[in-house]
Parts: sequence; C-alpha cells; structure tokens
Amino acid sequence: MTLIHIKMANTIQQTESHEHCCGSHSHEGGESTTTWKRYIPAIFSLIILLIGVLLDNISSIGFFSGYPRLIWYIVAYIPVGFPVIKEAYEAIRQNDFFNEFTLMVIATLGAFFIGEYPEGVAVMLFYSVGELFQESAVNKAKSNIKALLDIRPDTASVLRGGNYQIVSPETILIGETIQVKAGEKIPLDGVLLSANSSFNTSALTGESKPKTIREGETVLAGMLNLDKVVEIKVEKKYEDSSLSKILEMVQDATSRKAKTELLIRKFARIYTPIVFFLSLAITVIPYFVVSDYVFDTWLYRALIFLVISCPCALVISIPLGYFGGIGAASRNGILFKGANYMDLMTSVNTVVMDKTGTLTKGVFKVQNIVCPSYNQQEFIQIVAAIEKLSNHPIAKAIVEYSTTIKKANHYKTKDVKEIAGYGLKGYVGDKNVLVGNTKMMRKYGIEYDKNIDSIIESVVVAAIDNKYAGYITIADEIKEDALSSIAEMHKLGIQTIMLSGDKSSITQKVAKELGIGSVHGDLLPQDKVKYVEQLKTDKTNVIAFVGDGINDAPVLALSDVGIAMGGMGSDAAIEIADVVIQTDHPSKIITAIHIAKSTKQIVVQNIILAFTVKLLVLSFGAVGVATMWEAVFADVGVALLAILNAVRILRKKF
Repeated sequence: MTLIHIKMANTIQQTESHEHCCGSHSHEGGESTTTWKRYIPAIFSLIILLIGVLLDNISSIGFFSGYPRLIWYIVAYIPVGFPVIKEAYEAIRQNDFFNEFTLMVIATLGAFFIGEYPEGVAVMLFYSVGELFQESAVNKAKSNIKALLDIRPDTASVLRGGNYQIVSPETILIGETIQVKAGEKIPLDGVLLSANSSFNTSALTGESKPKTIREGETVLAGMLNLDKVVEIKVEKKYEDSSLSKILEMVQDATSRKAKTELLIRKFARIYTPIVFFLSLAITVIPYFVVSDYVFDTWLYRALIFLVISCPCALVISIPLGYFGGIGAASRNGILFKGANYMDLMTSVNTVVMDKTGTLTKGVFKVQNIVCPSYNQQEFIQIVAAIEKLSNHPIAKAIVEYSTTIKKANHYKTKDVKEIAGYGLKGYVGDKNVLVGNTKMMRKYGIEYDKNIDSIIESVVVAAIDNKYAGYITIADEIKEDALSSIAEMHKLGIQTIMLSGDKSSITQKVAKELGIGSVHGDLLPQDKVKYVEQLKTDKTNVIAFVGDGINDAPVLALSDVGIAMGGMGSDAAIEIADVVIQTDHPSKIITAIHIAKSTKQIVVQNIILAFTVKLLVLSFGAVGVATMWEAVFADVGVALLAILNAVRILRKKF
C-alpha cells in the first residue's frame, strides 16, 4: 500500500472512530470492523433482554427475582455496556469528564441502582445499535472517497533494457515509457505515444462517456484503458500525479469544517456539562421544595433527562451531512476543498468568469476562408505550409484544418522567417508568401480588403507574390453548455461578469452571445485583481471567480470562492482554488451550487429536528411525564433519523 493510500485510510479510520461526539467505539482491524461480527454483542444483549422482559411478565416464575434477576440483566448489559464504559474511562483520563460516554454510563448505571434493570440495558443497547448505524452511514457517505484509493494500480509495466518490467509506480522516472493493456488503469500521468485509444475517465471526472485520446495528448493516472495496448511517456512522478493531488484535496477537505459544524461542536462542549448539572439539580433541589420527596423518583427523572440531553444527533449528523455533500460532489466531478467552501457556495450572488478555457474551449478553429483569386483548398494549403513552422495556437489551427483536405499537395518551404508582431514570410514552392496580420500587409505595402479591419475575430491575411490573396478568420469555440449555464445562474439570481485578457471586441461578442451583461476585455492579471477588489467593497457581494490559467491564480485567491476548471487548468490555479471542476464544463458550477444548497438544507433540517424533539421530551422528562423509553427515542431515535436524512444526499441526482 502506498504512502498516500495509508494516509487516506488512516484519516478515514480515525474520523470514523473519533470525529463525532458519540464517537464510534475504536476497533482494531480496519475494514473488518464493518462485518456482521460487529453486531454479535448487540444481538446477544437483545436476546437476553427480551428473555428477561418475558420472565418479568410471567408471575408464576418465582426464582427470577433478587440477585438472579440482577445477574441476568448484568449479563445482558456487559456486551454493549463495557465498550462504552471503557471509552468513558479513557475520556476521563484525558480530563474530558462531560462527554456522551460518561452521560450514558451514569444514566444506565443509575437505572440499575434504582432497580430499573431492563430500561438500563435497553438504553445502552439502543445506544450501541445507534452507533452501528452511525458507523454504517459514515462508511456509506465516504464510499465515493474510499473508492479513490482503489483507482490507481500498485504496479506498472515500464520499458527498461529493451524489455517491459513490472515495478512499483513510485520507482518510475519522468521520461520513461510505460505500457498499459486494455482493461488496466493508468498508474502515472503522461503523454500517449500510441496512435489513439478509448479511456474511461469517470473515476477522475464523474463523466461516464468514454473519451478518445490521440497520440501526443495527455493521459492521467486513474483513467481506465478500454481499447488496446498503449504506450505512454511518463511526465510526472507518482506523488505529483493528478490523482495524488485529488486524493490529497479530498483528504484535506474532511478537516476543513463549516461554520455551522464548528458552532455545533462549541455548543456541545458547553451544552453537555450544563445538562449534567441540570440533571443533578433535578435530583437534589426537589428535596428542599417537595413535601413527599422520593429519591428514586427524582433520580429516575434526572436519568431520563440525561439520556434525552445527549447532543449526538447534532454533532454526528451535521459533519456527516457535509461529508455526504463532499462525496456527492466528487461523484459528479466536483472537488470541494472543505465544508466551509460548501457553505460559502450557498451564498454566492456574483460569479466572475474568465473567458478562454472557462466559457470557451481555449482551442482555436478556422471559421471562414476568403480568397477571391485562388482555389480555397490550394490557398489554405499554401498558408498552412508556411504556418507549420510556427508554434502559435492560430498557426496550429490552420495546419490542423489543412489536414482535413483529402487531396493534399505537399508544398516545400524555404527561407521562412518570423517577423515578431507581424507574422511569417518565406517561399512556398516558387511563390513568395507573406502570412500575418494587417500590420504586416501595410509594412510591405500590400493593398488588402479594408473590410478586414472591422472583423472582430482573429484574422490571418496572406499575400502571394506581393499581391493580396485572401484571409482566414480564427475563433475560439464557446463551450456547448456555457449558454444554458449562464441562463441558469440568472434564474438563481446570480450576477454574471466576464473578465478576460483577450481583446475587448472578441470578449464583447462572446458575452453578447451568452447573455452576460457586464464584460471587460484587454485585462492583465493585476487588472482582474483590481476589479474584484472593487466588487468586494460592497459587503453584500459574495464572489466566486472561475478561471483556469496561471494568470487567474491571484484573483482565485482573492475571491470568496475560487473555482478552477481542473481538466485543462494550470496546476497553480488548481492549487489555489477552493473548488475544482474536473470536467471543464461550466454547467458543473450550477451543479456545485445545487449540491451545496442541498447539503445546507439537510444540515438545517437536522438541527431543527434534533432541537425540537429533544426540547419537547426534555420538558416531559423534567415533570415526570416521559419514561426512559421516550428518552431512548429522543436520543438514539432522533440521531438515526438525522443520520438517514444526512446520507439522503448520496442518493440524489444532480
């Protein structure tokens, strides 16, 4: 098992054992503690309790009284009571006197003291059953995160000395070649050396649709190879892979608590000793004010009060609700780096977005070709021949488009030179070719169509043998779900703003197509920061910034919620962001908001449920109306209802 696997497994196990107030009892053996064997003590106690209650109700059985009856119920109590007594003892050793375990022990032993043996056993039994259900619910809520531990293989096939060897992925170096067979998972990030293959990316992105990746494109650890044997050149070490970062982000997310969760925890620390002393007061004070005071009667009421008062439903179900939300989000390709950011997401009323890579694909495509004096196929091939020598994204778009021509001519080039800020010049065959912007045409005195100056998109103008030959328009494509995402944000009452470093005319055009009212182009990174700082002067604004580039990192850090488009985004943006969208789909922003709101709604429901029922039954217990059985319902029953409500989010479809 790898270091990160061990860290993650330990975190999950520790959280299950210690994170909540009722604290699942510590057990050894990790996953084995969730097997049916865990239920044996509770089943045994239940059988002994039921037989005892039956014997209590058969008056003809005379021997079932006195010490035999006490011993019988002690036997029923020990399997479920001893682990709780042990936990209470360990807590007291740590100077934690007022905790769930101590309250349960005092309440049940008090019941034995006044002769209410069945009720004493029942309280501890139902408490223990509640613990088992709680642990099961926690495991279910964490199942999406635990699944991440299994999506990266422990071995890899690496090419060394002319042969493939099976080794641990941690030992593979950057630049080495690995082989992945059909049906195997990719162990490390790299570049595909094979022609192409189909990959299942659902473990990383939540998308079930297979993705075809071609030679030279990036593949990530955790992807499942569906097609054929492929070779991959490793680009990142094991610990630096995208999957490792995802695991670390999810692991860290569990430690970042929401304000609601922190408030409830502080409340529980104050609340528990208060109810302990109130129960003591219920036992003692009536002695001075009630004429027919009976110690056992008032002690019984105090014990009921203790059982009811346990804050278990609150302190367990609230973190479990947030954890369920984080799990549901990760299943949908969204990583919240903490419950606190999930809380903030529910309050976002202003979404500021970058353009390229966020609302557009960040991939340039040829939109239009105009060449009055040339055959279009011939024209594009001449331009592409000279653009092959450039690494500019626009040049790559033209070259890619030229590969779609069936009858391609293979033009030879010579004496190609780049003129910075203008374009390229050289010979294609025996033709003198200029390819670049309109400034280049003016530099060389080429008369061109002046209508080109009014075109919003990026334009590549070409001259052949010192005569204007035509132009090609290049544009970035808008993402398929961008329009519907913006419309949905407006329905939710969220203000949308676009900030882009692209030229203002293009930014305005994209904003108009998407229905974004406020837009600013030609911005440097510091300009974006200044604009968001200005927005933050209005304290009513809760701002989410969405970006993907390293230039977006400063404003991602400045915003209330930084959202990085993680599929294509830079490492810096992903590192700084509070929420990572793994699929690069703007619609996932809406999904993140819905998941956050559903999570918050469940948390609020649990708080209201727990407080309402507990206050009601506490009142009844104080005046002697409620029995220990009602107290059990108010504690364990409400806790179970709250937990079932908390895990409901895992079944919801977003």
